[in-house]
Amino acid sequence: QVQLVESGGGLVQAGGSLRLSCAASGRTFSSYAMGWFRQAPGKEREFVAAISWSGGSTYYAGSVKGRFTISRDNAKNTVYLQMNSLKPEDTAVYYCAASPLRIGGTRASDYDSWGQGTQVTISS
Repeated sequence: QVQLVESGGGLVQAGGSLRLSCAASGRTFSSYAMGWFRQAPGKEREFVAAISWSGGSTYYAGSVKGRFTISRDNAKNTVYLQMNSLKPEDTAVYYCAASPLRIGGTRASDYDSWGQGTQVTISS
């Protein structure tokens, strides 16, 4: 497993932007696919975005496609989530996760390491 620490959350107005970062340590970061999930109060954790081990493939939930961009820097052991055109419904705790699968997936069960989460709050 890898250890993951998210940062970059905060409070922004609707229409604004945030960039989340997830720093990894432990086993070889570049061999893991990475994903971002989020969980709003009273709701189940949901998939947001994923990126393959090489960064060559990315996947997005329909609700964020065109607004969010996932990327990774294997030299820095870091994955990012650039979030633009934020909406109040994007408010949630955002979690970074690592998957031993080369491509990753959209299910939480595809991932075996999780960060502690970072709060993102969007005001209307």
